Amino acid sequence: MTVLQKKAHDPIAHLSEEDIELIGKELDEIRDSIVADRGERDAAYIRRVIKTQRYLELGSRAVLLGSLFPPAWIAGTVGLSVAKILDNMEIGHNIMHGQWDWMRDPKIHSTTWEWDNVSPAAQWKHSHNELHHTYTNVIGKDNDLGYGIMRVDEDQRWHPAYLAQPLFNFINACFFEYGIAAYDLELGKNLRKGRRNKPEFIARAKQVGRKIRRQVTKDYVLHPLLSGPSFVPTLAANATANFVRNWWTHSVIMCGHFPNGVETFERRSIVGETRGEWYVRQMLGSANISGSRLMHLMTGNLSYQIEHHLFPDLPSNRYQEIAPQVRDLFDRNGLAYTTGPLPKQVASAWAKIIRLSLPNDSWVNKRLSPARAA
Repeated sequence: MTVLQKKAHDPIAHLSEEDIELIGKELDEIRDSIVADRGERDAAYIRRVIKTQRYLELGSRAVLLGSLFPPAWIAGTVGLSVAKILDNMEIGHNIMHGQWDWMRDPKIHSTTWEWDNVSPAAQWKHSHNELHHTYTNVIGKDNDLGYGIMRVDEDQRWHPAYLAQPLFNFINACFFEYGIAAYDLELGKNLRKGRRNKPEFIARAKQVGRKIRRQVTKDYVLHPLLSGPSFVPTLAANATANFVRNWWTHSVIMCGHFPNGVETFERRSIVGETRGEWYVRQMLGSANISGSRLMHLMTGNLSYQIEHHLFPDLPSNRYQEIAPQVRDLFDRNGLAYTTGPLPKQVASAWAKIIRLSLPNDSWVNKRLSPARAA
């Protein structure tokens, strides 16, 4: 058994190897039942969401033609913000996971979809689908965990540079799509290893540059020009919508990976990892957000982050359906199903980032530690 060998505490110490493989078998059965049941209602769902998003974006941009008037600016900006969130979260993220590939619709397929984001879809799919979802919360392998440069676990050696991580996290939230583009490009890693002149890196960097240019032209040149006398208000509306989308996306992702109760893992802990152990790592390395159907829609159903990490290629509209079965599996095996409302999860994630920016023996670290809270 490999999972969590590094931890002083061990949330699965009470489980045998057979127990863990039985968990994996039950989860495979849940997945198979959904795969066998996929059909027209699922296809209708994603087509309806896409149609709604497209109409909302077009309507909002039309309203912004009159954005010299404050009510029009507010309405258009709110609508555009929601449209951008839907495009990234419930539509783009999930389509590029291959959740709808079974429909065999070339317009809604992971190989053809490009989203409203500065990170090229092809690079995002590699870093997110192939790396993050394979090595979830494995320090040194999963760069989603702290975006590769933050301290996210007490066992990581502290360095004075980590004092700046709360500020870095704030700036990253404001410009999150650019942070994701840099992460997908593995910019820091490539620069540290002197690969800036390598043909492969140059080609990928040019791809990112072209995507950034298209996005900037669309949001900050073309649409403002089409607004004529409303050029400046429309430009401000686009900038505001991107800012809102960035903060929302960043907050949702933090809630899924950073709150208290979420485990991290060493590289050696996944050597020889079985299917059951991979499932258990996803269960322990993710957290959910409780809330309404609207909340789940606006998070791209990443409010069911646990279920998403277990089954990243299942249709997102099915996560709410299988969540009770997954939670029952947690309860029957004595595992903690980490969930909570958005404000609580965001506060927990930020507290962790602040706490781990300081040495383990600091007063603030001790004050904010989960052990003290318990």
